[in-house]
Amino acid sequence: MPLPLVRCFILVLLAVAAPATVAAADAAVAAASPAAHNEARPRARDLGVPFDGAPGPLNAITDVAGVLVGHTTLIEGSGKLVVGKGPVRTGVTAVLPRGADSMRQFSFAGWFSQNGNGEMTGTTWVEESGFLEGPVMITNTHSVGVVRDAVIAWRVAHGPADATESWWSLPVVAETWDGWLNDINGFHVKPEHVFHAIDTAHGGAVEEGAVGGGTGMICNGFKGGIGTASRKLTEKDGGYTVGVLVQCNYGRRPNLRIAGVPVGREIESEDPYSWVPSERAELGSIIVVVATDAPLLPHQLKRIARRVSLGLGRTGSISGNGSGDIFIAFSTANPTASQVDRVVDLKMVPNDSMDGLFAATVQATEEAIVNAMIAATDMTGIDGHHVRALPHDELRAVLARYNRLAH
Repeated sequence: MPLPLVRCFILVLLAVAAPATVAAADAAVAAASPAAHNEARPRARDLGVPFDGAPGPLNAITDVAGVLVGHTTLIEGSGKLVVGKGPVRTGVTAVLPRGADSMRQFSFAGWFSQNGNGEMTGTTWVEESGFLEGPVMITNTHSVGVVRDAVIAWRVAHGPADATESWWSLPVVAETWDGWLNDINGFHVKPEHVFHAIDTAHGGAVEEGAVGGGTGMICNGFKGGIGTASRKLTEKDGGYTVGVLVQCNYGRRPNLRIAGVPVGREIESEDPYSWVPSERAELGSIIVVVATDAPLLPHQLKRIARRVSLGLGRTGSISGNGSGDIFIAFSTANPTASQVDRVVDLKMVPNDSMDGLFAATVQATEEAIVNAMIAATDMTGIDGHHVRALPHDELRAVLARYNRLAH
């Protein structure tokens, strides 16, 4: 059934003092804010999905001290697509490595492309310089330009663009495609939405599912979006924290595995991409952001970014030709590394001591993807295109049949 007209900005315009009502596009879900929406949805562990490793207190990327996350979510309209008018199912997400200091105090970083049918701007400079200069922004494929330009405008408005006061910037902006549900050629993400995602970024619990850049995304044939998880290493391994945030929009249902179980073959659901020839194994993309407080240098962070692929593989992904699987990792250690007026002293974890960090990255990536799918709800977008969320009861029943239910 077509939806009634729904107009909903989650964390929207700066002029709005009170949070707007959240309206899920095809579900009777309403809450006062994204946080309330998030509280109403269980996470994967709440459903008894077993995972390896010990999470941090929030099981989120914000377990890494100083990391903030903000979203602007745009949900508006229903029915037939009218380019420029909607329906709208999109948004933008901001990850700030060092909170308010992210634009001035840069972080060592490394990135990796498992399959390059996608975009993450600014990565040539990350590769060359070893630094992430500002936030990581995530949106839909056709809004990368406006988000990039808005980040530059935000930096200019809030002070020198870099430590040399040369007023230049190469923001990191990544994307996945939401055109099955969203009027992607209507260009509904505007600069003010970018500003708001940055200005309202916060620590604590992170909103998941159909929020921010993940609003219109599809994952493994079910509703996808934003997910997060973390791991706390033992004192023997350094006691460091690794946090992961994903925007997942990849995969086909028959490949989906959760806790090693072929869930996608056990749970029947209409394939939203049924028009795609079956020989094309995957469509869509995934962007993964890894944060850690471990003192790692850029080449080591590139090694961390590569390990994201192993976590993605645990969910059954093959990183098909049509998928853009692009990952970036940064460290909040070595806070003075980007100073330009003197030689700086650095700390680093020995390469021989990185296995715990590798394992944490793999484990948190896997769980963040599942958390995104668990948090999502059914959604109907343009032209009545409908995507079913992963059904919780059916998931638990499948895990129980395979003796993989934790409780």
